Amino acid sequence: MTQEPGEAREQRFERLAAEVMEPLRRFLARRTDPDTADDVLADTLLVCWRRLDDVPDEPLPWVYGVARHCLANAERGGRRQRRLAARIGSVAPPAETLPGPDSGDDRLHEALAALRPDEAELLRLWAWEQLAPAEIARVLDITANAASIRLHRARQKLKEEISRIDRKSGDGSGHEGAREGRRP
Repeated sequence: MTQEPGEAREQRFERLAAEVMEPLRRFLARRTDPDTADDVLADTLLVCWRRLDDVPDEPLPWVYGVARHCLANAERGGRRQRRLAARIGSVAPPAETLPGPDSGDDRLHEALAALRPDEAELLRLWAWEQLAPAEIARVLDITANAASIRLHRARQKLKEEISRIDRKSGDGSGHEGAREGRRP
């Protein structure tokens, strides 16, 4: 069959939908729950629209066949969702917060909390996730040069903040001799 003009095709589909809608609803209602039936009805009508030229003169048996296939697809999707939910449910929930390296150092946490959130995130990506400035740039959607400059400034601010905390607490241990940088 040749493709009909748009308006004639729409009218043909509307006649088909009016003819098969109620029998199709009953067909699906006897086979599945109401929500799935509505979804499968919509999917079936979509297939009918797409394959309108393939619909025979006696459309109902053909439409039932399409509906059976759409229902089987919906049931497979439902089974996949249930298996995924079971898998997710069997995994132990993550800890509320996962500590980073050196999580026992209260000064570090206090110093990070004193920084702007974007500076603290830069430092976490660099120190905890072991990302290079170019990789940090991809994560933050900035240029590698900007990441490098911001990282340098954030490291300086962190160092100053830790020194301020040490002075405030009277702790003479400090980190003046500590070497900065990533682990090899």
